[in-house]
Amino acid sequence: MFEAKPDAQAHIAQSSGLTDRGLVRRVNEDAFLDLPKQGLWVVADGMGGHDAGDVASRMIVETLRTTPLDGPLAQRLDRLEDAVEQVNQHLLSRSYHDDGRKHIIGSTIAILIAESDHLGAILWAGDSRIYRLRGGELAQLSTDHSQVESYVRQGIITREQARSHPERNIITRAVGSQDELYLEADLCELNSGDRYLLCSDGLTRHLEDTEIARLLAEGEPKSVCRHLIDLTLERGAKDNVTVVVVEIN
Repeated sequence: MFEAKPDAQAHIAQSSGLTDRGLVRRVNEDAFLDLPKQGLWVVADGMGGHDAGDVASRMIVETLRTTPLDGPLAQRLDRLEDAVEQVNQHLLSRSYHDDGRKHIIGSTIAILIAESDHLGAILWAGDSRIYRLRGGELAQLSTDHSQVESYVRQGIITREQARSHPERNIITRAVGSQDELYLEADLCELNSGDRYLLCSDGLTRHLEDTEIARLLAEGEPKSVCRHLIDLTLERGAKDNVTVVVVEIN
């Protein structure tokens, strides 16, 4: 288990992150960034069942850790997208065996970036999620890029059925899985008191949104992360689980 400590010098937000291997998987394929001074938070979930998912997720966070993020928001977004695309191409180049067979090395990604004037943006690919708690109301800001999400949107299955559907682990977009990667993005206004949660699907497969909202509202970001992980572990933690909690000042 690895824990990142909140940065007391941050003026945009206070934050914390925590990841756990869970109770079933042998390797933790999740990784995260908690960089409040730079106004950057990231969760990456290496694609379970594929080769070297932990390599993919860690390549993402280490690349973004060293990406220059000065300048206006638009410029920072361009740099983030360029950096993720470089990782995408690198993972694609590693995905072929010597005999020509392809094996996917990929990862989902969820990013929150903040500016000092309380402007921000989210970017994502896959089913790692971004939530916002504002005024006691929880909203999922990202939309899963998954097979079951497409079924739900078409009315083929219900949201409840999606939780146990046999195709729930099929991701339709991820870093390292397509020649041309399209990160979905959205601008957001960051209000004082807002709390944001970035998480891998190891959390959401065990916790309901109502439970996430309740825990997200209680205590400091560090203790919120601990409580979210602990409840997931109590319920079996069938996957790696990672959470990053950000409170806007």
